[in-house]
Amino acid sequence: MNHAHYVVDDWLVCLLDIAANLTDGMFKGMYNGRQQHAADLSIVLKRAWDAGVERIIVTGGSLEESREALALADTDGRLYCTVGVHPTRCSEWEESGDPEKHYQELLALAKEGAAKGKVVAVGECGLDYDRLQFCPANVQQRYFEKQFDLAEATGLPMFLHMRAAAEDFSTIVERNRTRFRAGCVHSFTGTSDELERMLAFSNLYIGVNGCSLKTSENLDVLKSMPLERLMIETDSPYCGIKSSHASSKLVQTTWPSKKKEKYDENYLVKDRNEPCQVRQVLEVVASVLGEKDQYKLSRIFYENTCKVFFPHDIDTLANAVLSASITGDI
Repeated sequence: MNHAHYVVDDWLVCLLDIAANLTDGMFKGMYNGRQQHAADLSIVLKRAWDAGVERIIVTGGSLEESREALALADTDGRLYCTVGVHPTRCSEWEESGDPEKHYQELLALAKEGAAKGKVVAVGECGLDYDRLQFCPANVQQRYFEKQFDLAEATGLPMFLHMRAAAEDFSTIVERNRTRFRAGCVHSFTGTSDELERMLAFSNLYIGVNGCSLKTSENLDVLKSMPLERLMIETDSPYCGIKSSHASSKLVQTTWPSKKKEKYDENYLVKDRNEPCQVRQVLEVVASVLGEKDQYKLSRIFYENTCKVFFPHDIDTLANAVLSASITGDI
């Protein structure tokens, strides 16, 4: 039984979620170390496919999580992943006892996954000065820079994280700008000035999710983002659009939810974000930018994503559009 308040429309089938933490314990029914319900990732994925999501990139945030992400990506042709170490987890390099061996294991995993066509980026990597309690800034910087070695060795683009660290982030990217072909600064919540810093790198794109659309200031920043440099995501199970957010009134598609303690597979878990809700991000972005044609907007984001993460699909996508125009489907 499908309770979602939408009809899947042939005009809106170009949804990609570039960031989903599908290895997170919440999709195994675990919350704060307690089992609240059975693992339900298969149900979550079905809900995403039913909502018109065509591909999902599963985020790798540590060596072990990257291994799990690749194993998950191997189970479905629509799943892909990243391999890398999140800034808040960069202490794992030194805690491993052998940072160079840690790098070699990441490199081997990235090469293995890229050869399968499953690993599409290095990351999630970058700097996060909002959460220095998890990892000191100097350690973050050292191993953010080290991950450009991964990008150069594999030819993969970069999946980037920048939080309250625009100056140091820009300095490191500038120093390594010739070592990676493209990248996306995902879950962007920065100011207009920080956005300008990111866009100054011609090969960087911006990813937005519910946290990027939280305040009226966030929505003002969105208005100045060039469409040709924008992608959409959920960062699920986090970063959903909440009723307290400035963007909530712009959401058109909703799913009923129940608290985790009253789990029902036909409902979303309250406050747990899912890939299907990338549709809500598209709706908010369309409204803020004054774009009534969501199909057109979704195709722009789809093409932006393919340029960076699925470059071999650009010709396929163009041919599909040409074929559809000839047959009158668009």
